[in-house]
Amino acid sequence: QVQLVESGGGLVQAGGSLRLSCAASGRAFSSYAMGWFRQAPGKERDFVGGVSWSGGSTYYADSVKGRFTISRDNAKNTVYLQMNSLKAEDTAVYYCAATLVQLPLVRLRLADFGYWGQGTQVTVSS
Repeated sequence: QVQLVESGGGLVQAGGSLRLSCAASGRAFSSYAMGWFRQAPGKERDFVGGVSWSGGSTYYADSVKGRFTISRDNAKNTVYLQMNSLKAEDTAVYYCAATLVQLPLVRLRLADFGYWGQGTQVTVSS
């Protein structure tokens, strides 16, 4: 099992940047593909992007492509979400999640992720 704790959320003006971190504890972090999701009030939890176990492959939702970057440091058991050019519509609780499901990132769905953090709030003021 793996336990996940997100940090780095906060209030930022539109056009600004934030970097979220997700620290993992437990066994074999490098075995997991990692994903970032977000959930705005009254809406479903949406996929933001993912990174393969090695960090060599990433995939992003169209809504964040070119603005967000996911990376991981397996030596530090941490995955990051760098968010640039933030917009008001990026406001949400952001969650990191881990999966052992062996599928290409583009085919992974929310139900494939068995381990979740508690979430961190990101608020973008316009």
